[in-house]
Amino acid sequence: MILVTRINGAVFALNPDLVERVECTPDTVVTLVDGTKYIVAESVPEFIDSVRHYRASLIAQASRLEPEPATSSSSALDSELEAKVLPMHRKER
Repeated sequence: MILVTRINGAVFALNPDLVERVECTPDTVVTLVDGTKYIVAESVPEFIDSVRHYRASLIAQASRLEPEPATSSSSALDSELEAKVLPMHRKER
């Protein structure tokens, strides 16, 4: 979410993934994919910079996430779970 400012000064969070377009007419009008329109105080370049910063931060955060290595305790947990699982069908006699 990015923070934008309404013309009256109220700040709200906006999901930039829902933005269809941003226009300067002369106020900055943000149109969402569902047709909802917001008039915001930020200029078009400021709005675009906010979206870029938001998306860059998501990519940076994702790159810091590393898969956890498997440990012996996870193997023990897997064995314990397998012991508790009941078969879905009966074995033939």
